[in-house]
Amino acid sequence: MLTTTARKQPFFRTLYFRVIVGVVAGVVVGVFWPNFGRSLKPLGDGFISLVRMTIAPIVFLSVLVGIASVGDLRKMGRIGLKALVYFEVVTTFALLLGLGVASVIQPGRGMNVNVNDLNSSGVAQYTAASVHSTPTGFLLGIIPDTFVGAFSKGDIIQVLFLAILCGIALTMVRDNEVITKAAESVSHIFYKVIAIIMEVAPFGAFGAMAFTIGQYGVVTLFALGKLLLCIYLTSIGFILIVLGGLCLLSGISFWRFVVYLREEVLIVLGTSSSEPALPGMLIKMENLGCSRAVTGLVIPAGYSFNLDGTSIYLTISALFIAQATNTHLTFGQKIFILLVLMLNSKGAAAVTGGGFITLAGTLSAVGTIPVAGLSLLLGVDRFMSQMRSLTNLIGNGVATIIVAKWENQFDAHRAHDVLYNTIDPSQEITLEEPAGVL
Repeated sequence: MLTTTARKQPFFRTLYFRVIVGVVAGVVVGVFWPNFGRSLKPLGDGFISLVRMTIAPIVFLSVLVGIASVGDLRKMGRIGLKALVYFEVVTTFALLLGLGVASVIQPGRGMNVNVNDLNSSGVAQYTAASVHSTPTGFLLGIIPDTFVGAFSKGDIIQVLFLAILCGIALTMVRDNEVITKAAESVSHIFYKVIAIIMEVAPFGAFGAMAFTIGQYGVVTLFALGKLLLCIYLTSIGFILIVLGGLCLLSGISFWRFVVYLREEVLIVLGTSSSEPALPGMLIKMENLGCSRAVTGLVIPAGYSFNLDGTSIYLTISALFIAQATNTHLTFGQKIFILLVLMLNSKGAAAVTGGGFITLAGTLSAVGTIPVAGLSLLLGVDRFMSQMRSLTNLIGNGVATIIVAKWENQFDAHRAHDVLYNTIDPSQEITLEEPAGVL
C-alpha cells in the first residue's frame, strides 16, 4: 500500500527541503559562475533520463492493472470519454484566455522588429519537426512500429495505446487474477525504483537550474520581461482561478493540494519539464483517493491532451511575434490561429520541445505571422517552459480528481485525511505499493 508516514525527522532532511536547496544553489551558481553552471547540464539530463527510463513500464503496468481491476470495458470507455471532454473544454478555455490576455496587454508592441534582421537558423530544427506534427501524423504515430519499440522510444501515448489493448485483452482471459497480481507485483518494483531515483532529485534540479541560468543569463529575462510577465501572470491566474475553482467545487483545498504535490512542483521548476514528475503523480493521485483505473488512464493521457500551460504559452507567444514584427491580425485571423492550435496542440504534444514545435507548425500553417519570429523566443523559452510545465502538472492533477468524482471513484475521506491529517511540510513521503479505490 502506498502510504504517507509522519516520520519525526528534521525539516532539513526532507526531500522537499533538499530540492529547494538544489534549485537555489543552481540559481546562485548560474548567476555568479555561468561557465561552471553550463558544465553542470549533465546532472539535470542524467536525472531526467533516470526518471524517463521508468515512465514507460510504470504507465503500462498502471493502465493494465487499472483496466483489469475494473473489468468493465464500458466503464473504462466512459472514463476515457469524460477525460477527453474535460481536456478539450479546459485547454480550449486556456487558449482563449491566452488570446485575450495577449490582445489586451500586447507584450510585443513597440519592439518594431524587422523580419529581415532575424536569424532563423536557430529555429530550423523546430520548423523541420513541425512537418510531422499534423493531426494525421499524430494519429498514425500512436501506433508503434513494434511492441517493444514503444518502450525503447519512451513514447507515452504509444505505451498508453498498448496498455489499453493489453488491458482489454486481459479482461477477456479467464482466471486472469494470476496475471493481474503478477503485473501488480512488478509495478511495485518500479515504484521502489522511483523512490530510489528521487533521492538524487536535488542534484538533478541543481544541475538543470545552474545550466539554465548560466546558459541564458538573467539579462535575457529582463530583455523579454514583458512577455515572461504576461505568461507567468496568466498562468498563475489560470491556476488560482480556474484550477483552484474546480478544486473548490470538488471539495478539495487547492492550497493543501499544491502543498501535497510540493516535490513534483519543485522538480518541474528545476528541470523545466513535467515529464520527471509523471511517476510521482501516478503514485500521489492514487494515494489521494483517485481510483487506480482513473489515475492510470487520465494522468498519462493528460500528458498528451491536457496541456493547459502549453495552450496559454502558444496563443500569447503567437500574438507576441505578430505584435513584435508589426504584423496586423484581423479578428478572423486570430480565430483561425485558435482553431489551428486546438488541433496542432494535440499533434505535437508528445514530442520533445513540443510547445515550440507546435508553435512553429501553427505559424507555418497560418502563414500570416513570420516563422522567423520564433528566434525572438529562443532565449527565454526555457524560462517559459518552467511555468507551462508547472501549469500542465497541476492541471493534470485536478483533471484526475474531477474525472474520478464524475465516476464515483474518489475517496473523499481518504483525500481529507491525506491533505489535512497525514501530510504537512515537515513530513516525508514514503513510496510503497499503490492502493486503488474503487
